[in-house]
Amino acid sequence: MKVEQIFTYHQVSKERKVSLATLSFQGHAMYWWTSIVRDRRLYNDPPIQYWNELRSALRRRHIPSYYTRELINKLQRLHQRNMIVEEYRQTMELYLMRAGIREEEDITITRFFSGLTLEIRDKVELLPYRDLNDLAQLCIKVEQ
Repeated sequence: MKVEQIFTYHQVSKERKVSLATLSFQGHAMYWWTSIVRDRRLYNDPPIQYWNELRSALRRRHIPSYYTRELINKLQRLHQRNMIVEEYRQTMELYLMRAGIREEEDITITRFFSGLTLEIRDKVELLPYRDLNDLAQLCIKVEQ
């Protein structure tokens, strides 16, 4: 994500992203990249030209196949328990982001609400809120 922020800030064209990103590879990463380039030439595969292709190759290499399933499982079992509301919200959002889950806000609100402690849930259940942020702020007030 940091590299994507740098690309955006410097307005790097999509054609230059791969070459700029791979310039910073060192050690094992450089060896891996060199072997990818060599193997693609050897098998007459087109070179990796775009950032999303490189990002996918990096994920295949460094993130185990079960990673997303584990995150989804953690997300499904996530409850506030002894976390403060803000910590619970951030944990939920982190799992959603890392698993690549994009859901309607109503579904996220329901997910958030159902994981709250019973004490907080009972106090905010009938209060009005527009979105997840409003609900979280209400929960924080109740928590204090």
